[in-house]
Amino acid sequence: MTQSNRHNAEGRVSEAPAAPAKRGSSLSRLGRNMAQWREASILLAAIVLVIYFQATSPAFLTLNNIGVLSQFATAVAIIAAGQVMVLICGELDLSVGQVYAITPFIMYFAQQAGLPLGVAIVLGLVVAALIGLVNGLITVGLGVSSFVTTLGMLFFIQGLTLTISGGFPVQPVAGEFWTAVLGGNVFGALLWMVAIALLFQFILFRTRWGLHTIATGGNPLGASQIGIRTGRVKIGNFMLCSMLGGFAGILDAFRIGSIDPLAGGTEIMFMAIASAVIGGTLLAGGSGTVIGALLGALVLAILKDGFTISGVSAYTFDMILGLAIVITMIMNVHLSRLRARGKT
Repeated sequence: MTQSNRHNAEGRVSEAPAAPAKRGSSLSRLGRNMAQWREASILLAAIVLVIYFQATSPAFLTLNNIGVLSQFATAVAIIAAGQVMVLICGELDLSVGQVYAITPFIMYFAQQAGLPLGVAIVLGLVVAALIGLVNGLITVGLGVSSFVTTLGMLFFIQGLTLTISGGFPVQPVAGEFWTAVLGGNVFGALLWMVAIALLFQFILFRTRWGLHTIATGGNPLGASQIGIRTGRVKIGNFMLCSMLGGFAGILDAFRIGSIDPLAGGTEIMFMAIASAVIGGTLLAGGSGTVIGALLGALVLAILKDGFTISGVSAYTFDMILGLAIVITMIMNVHLSRLRARGKT
């Protein structure tokens, strides 16, 4: 063997083991990219749950059951979109579940007073926005904790809803046009859910308002020093959250065909907060994602519906929900550290 041939042979031998290293580096790079994507963990959880429940019950992905999943997820995801905006500011809205309940009644009584349905809907949403405005003014203007402010508002609206309704449900009145527009079926409401999530994701990451929201929660002092009116941002997001809560209540009123004074409340509010947290929004503020909250709502709906089909007790669902919140928060904190380490 000549000298040149020997060098070529040695080169081929030494280069052969390089392929596994390249595959390893590709996997490592994929892992880093997944860590950078905030919604990755909750999306993976949703996929795993769908595969599991479909394997255990073939009826899980049927058209009828997808409609049931939509019923579980739609209102929660819409409210969670607004809750994300408030949470990123470093605040919390506990009253939005009661706004969900009272807004359809405002619409109903306005319609009974002779106003067209379109005007009655707008009036209901205006009242919802005013509730958010009051929450924001008390929190920002008077320096009261948003937890205390919205907790008081929760009880006030709950009592007001029962008072104006007499504690009895009523039936909304709408023609075919408005029923179709307002998602009078589960798939129409599903379209509203996706559209709102995409819209607010765009607002959060592609508009000045969204960037100011993130800055307000991430570094309030620094944000105010560069000219961001943090108080106005917080008040505006309280108003958005309440309006989305009211809109979710209106959608459900027409989907169900009934306006119940006991609907919504603390259960739907806590489910919305859980969706936001599971989806990657930090309670400390400054970081969050609306698409993540949508996926979080879907995961909770999948769990609830899957356990129902499997005959698992509702008490078990609450246990797993509690564990899911804690585990996902631990994962989110860890992924946030990895992202911060990657930027340094």
